[in-house]
Amino acid sequence: MIGWTFAFIDRPAPAVARATAFWSTVTGTHPSAPWGERGEFTTLEPEAADACLATQAVGGPSGAHMDFAVEDPSAFTTRATTLGAAVVAGRPGLTVLRSPGGMPFCVVAWRGQRRRPPVFGGPGDGVARPDQVCVDVAPGAFDAEVGFWAALTGWESCPGAGDGFHSLAPPAQLPVRLLVQRLDEDRPASGHLDLACSDPAAVRAWHEERGASFVADEEHWIVMRDPAGGVYCLTGRAPEPDGPRSV
Repeated sequence: MIGWTFAFIDRPAPAVARATAFWSTVTGTHPSAPWGERGEFTTLEPEAADACLATQAVGGPSGAHMDFAVEDPSAFTTRATTLGAAVVAGRPGLTVLRSPGGMPFCVVAWRGQRRRPPVFGGPGDGVARPDQVCVDVAPGAFDAEVGFWAALTGWESCPGAGDGFHSLAPPAQLPVRLLVQRLDEDRPASGHLDLACSDPAAVRAWHEERGASFVADEEHWIVMRDPAGGVYCLTGRAPEPDGPRSV
């Protein structure tokens, strides 16, 4: 059973402090003390709720990945490898894997987290919530990757609002869901964070005031770049868990 979900914002080590400062500001959270073997992780802790967001200093390019907090990490890891995932690394309390399409994810023990962080907004009208990790995969890997994540999570699986998207929606109490996107080019799988916004344009303006930059305006989302250079998206999905579902 998946008891909780986390989104990790991966940024190159020289820029991760800028990412942590930005993301703590726009999510209304407080950075923890750095932790991990090399101090590479920082949890973004909300008030009176359980954390579901963290930053990680990495040696490669920017991205995002999911951590699944589960009741039985060993059994979940075995299930993942049976479905085609590969174990990349292991340390006490953490197993790092890659999906069949090459997307990294982690398995950790569930610590009883239950309280979803609230939505948060800036000085304008728009509020937002870190909502999903979008898994970007090559065209030839799309169907297999959708099948893998659907089988692994057991979540509600359905086509997204746009062509080339597939949504994997967890039970409402879990804070972070998955979206698989079919790219137009062949390249290794990667991930980015999507925020659900009551008013994407208002949230864009606020994020720009905090140091983010605009990249592109698509039909259902706005592409942004944070001060550390990592891409993320602002979507029109309702930020409340009982709101309408779409890409």
